[in-house]
Amino acid sequence: MQTSGIKPPSPERDGRPGQGPGRDLLPLLMGVAVAVAAVGAILALSDSGSPLRGPFTLFFLIAAPATAIGAALRGLKPYPRTVVSVAGGIAIDLLVAQGMLAVHRWSVTGGIVAVTVLSSLVLLPVLARRYRGRVAGKRG
Repeated sequence: MQTSGIKPPSPERDGRPGQGPGRDLLPLLMGVAVAVAAVGAILALSDSGSPLRGPFTLFFLIAAPATAIGAALRGLKPYPRTVVSVAGGIAIDLLVAQGMLAVHRWSVTGGIVAVTVLSSLVLLPVLARRYRGRVAGKRG
């Protein structure tokens, strides 16, 4: 006796490689990373005594500039883009710390704000370019 049931399409039969169950996990992980980074920034800015303040703030300090740099480097392959963006994020953090120490204005709050502003300045032209591309695509 043969049973006939509905089988989900496999990547080989569907003709679209890389559309397996692992692809559904990436947006969830990205959302968790954004939430952890946001909580880290909020804990640092509110001067909380939580034991999660240190690790979450460190994650924010590395992830925020690395994400902005990674968005600007869309043309690279994934592995080199990851390496360059993490190295660039660490470099931005070190430059902010060095600059604040050089002018004798070091503070945790000031460092978080400076890294946030620099990350936003790196990300804004990328977002503006993408927005212009979408608007131009709808017109033509």
